[in-house]
Amino acid sequence: MQSAVRYPELNGASVLITGGGSGIGAALTEGFARQGSRVAFLDIAEDASIELCTRVEAETGIRPLFLKTDVRDVAALKASIARAAEVHGTITVLVNNAAWDQRHDLEEMTVEYWENNQSINLRPHAFSAQAVAPGMRRAGGGSIINFTSTSYLINHPDMPSYTAAKAGIVGLTKGLAGLLGKDNIRVNAIAPGWVITERQRKLWVTEESLAAHVAKQCIKDVMVPDDMVGPVLFLASNASRMLTAQTLIVDGGVL
Repeated sequence: MQSAVRYPELNGASVLITGGGSGIGAALTEGFARQGSRVAFLDIAEDASIELCTRVEAETGIRPLFLKTDVRDVAALKASIARAAEVHGTITVLVNNAAWDQRHDLEEMTVEYWENNQSINLRPHAFSAQAVAPGMRRAGGGSIINFTSTSYLINHPDMPSYTAAKAGIVGLTKGLAGLLGKDNIRVNAIAPGWVITERQRKLWVTEESLAAHVAKQCIKDVMVPDDMVGPVLFLASNASRMLTAQTLIVDGGVL
C-alpha cells in the first residue's frame, strides 16, 4: 500500500530515480507520481519500464519520463540526467536506487567482476550526485537519497563486492553531506532490510527462509517495495529539512 501522506512541496518537483523501473524503484516512481512530482527514472529494462509508465499514468494522470540508461556508462548517465532536467526542470530530488545484488563466491571473484559490480552498486551514486549538485545549488537546495543496505551490517556472507559497495555508499553519503550542506543540499541514505520484490521471490525466497527472516523482525510482517516509499518521501520533503548525513535503517526491527 502506497503512503497516504501528502507533501505539498513535492507537487511539481523534478525528481530523478535511478533503477526506477522495477522492484523498489518502481514503487518509488509511483510514489512520487502520486505526490504530483515530475518523475524521471533511469533503467536498462525497456519493456517493464514502459509498462510501468503506462500503469502509473492510468492511475495518477502523470506519465513518468523513462530514459533507458546503463548506469555503468557514466557519460550516458550524465546525459540522461541532463535530459531529465531539460524536460522537467532543475532536479531537486535525486534517489540513487539502482543496484545489482547478485550472489558470488570469493574464490571465483575476478577483477573484472569486482569492477563491474562496483560500477553498478557504488560509482553511479557519486556521479549522479555530481551531475545534479550544480542545479540544486542554483535552486537553493535539494535532497539526495542514496540506497544502501543492511546486508553489510549483518555480515551477509554471499556477496562481498555488493556489501563493500553498500558500506561505501554510507561513507559517500556522509562525505557529500559535509560538502554540500552549505548549499542547503541534504544527503541521506536508506538501508532496507529484506524487501521482497519479484526478483527476490524468483531467485532466493523460500517459505522457510522468509519465515525465518520475519521471525527476526520486531514487526512480524513481510516487507514489500511500497514500505520504502514513505521513508523516501519523508527524506525528500521539507519535513526532514534539518536531517542530513544520516542512514535510516528500514528493516522491521532486525537491527
